[in-house]
Amino acid sequence: MFVSQRKYAEEIIDRAGLSSCKPSLTPVDTKLKVSATSGAPYEDPTHYRSLAGALQYLTFTRPDISYDAQQVCLHMPDPRDDHMHALKRIVRYIQGTLDHGLHLYPSSVTDLVSYTDADWGGCSDTRRSTSGYCVFLGDNLISWSSKQQPTLSRSSAEAEYRGVASVFSESCWIRNLLLELHCPVRKATLVYCDNVSAIYLSGNPVQHQRTKHIEMDIHFVREKVARG
Repeated sequence: MFVSQRKYAEEIIDRAGLSSCKPSLTPVDTKLKVSATSGAPYEDPTHYRSLAGALQYLTFTRPDISYDAQQVCLHMPDPRDDHMHALKRIVRYIQGTLDHGLHLYPSSVTDLVSYTDADWGGCSDTRRSTSGYCVFLGDNLISWSSKQQPTLSRSSAEAEYRGVASVFSESCWIRNLLLELHCPVRKATLVYCDNVSAIYLSGNPVQHQRTKHIEMDIHFVREKVARG
């Protein structure tokens, strides 16, 4: 099965006035992050908010723009010209990838695998981190998220660990849902994280001074790890 929102994507491109634009190879400039105060205020904030909101709905079948859509939505209260340029780049990327969507394959319900990462202190204004995850059931991507963390992380380990806690919660919810649907996952869920400190925290019962403030997340993850 192939799930696509091509027609909706074409409507977004038309609303942005970029029907004849040159497609962009990437949805965002990885070398530069836009500040909340960079550039002059955008002349039509309502238009910006409308497009940013539309991109959020497009992420239902386009996980490749989840992070980028989340970033432009951060500036909806006070959009600037630079923010609009970033939004238009996403639209130009969509222009070149209209045939993208979600492929769903026949697969036995045996493996639930999750991946998580965090951008420590990535926001140039608040220095909050952005964490993201994706969850695969067999060969199928079934859940994904990109979200700015509500609190400031004082270390990369803390930022990564909060991302781990988020994907643990999502994975547990999916396992319980599959159980109710009489398709239980028999194997333990694997959660991949690229931060060694966060991995050690999930199994080490010692409470360090620098981790007392994230005690609840630690206990949540450790309890799930201990239960297999």
